[in-house]
Amino acid sequence: MTTTASTPASGSRIGTGVGSLPRAGARPATGAAPLKNNNYALLQIVLFWAGAILLPLGLVVIVLGWYGAANTPYQYDQLSYLVSGGLLGLGLTFVGGFLYFGAWLARIADDGRESSKRLADTLLVLADVTSRSAAISDGGVDVAALPVTAGEGTTMHRRDCALIAHREDLRPVGENNANLTACRVCRP
Repeated sequence: MTTTASTPASGSRIGTGVGSLPRAGARPATGAAPLKNNNYALLQIVLFWAGAILLPLGLVVIVLGWYGAANTPYQYDQLSYLVSGGLLGLGLTFVGGFLYFGAWLARIADDGRESSKRLADTLLVLADVTSRSAAISDGGVDVAALPVTAGEGTTMHRRDCALIAHREDLRPVGENNANLTACRVCRP
């Protein structure tokens, strides 16, 4: 399968594939790392890994605090284990959980953006198919650009000219149009 690239006037490569259309919001291929200019994906990865480290670390600190308090007979030592191990571990666990939640929200936002891009791409394809089917139904000719005259008039108009749009007696100009003047509004 061969692929072609559609290249706009700026020369940047936008879409690939046979007959492909430009993607909404597509960036030219630069060969850079995928996370270099994608701040949302980078945020999601940072939040995920911070949560992945802090949540189990908090649980380990809680277990170490419990183990220290369980193996000392003195109450003042148990209190220090409770404060340093239990509360610190609980705080780390909550922060890790909130960071996981933030990574999940960043993922949902990224999925929403991707869905919007897909919808825009689908609308571009639909518009292209609609315009192609309109061109095919008219025999591949832009009917609005055909020169016409209204009745026995001496002025040549485009078919979509606002001056003659309401008229029913339009007829194509043909080859002998040397005696006709061009409309100043539509200029065929």
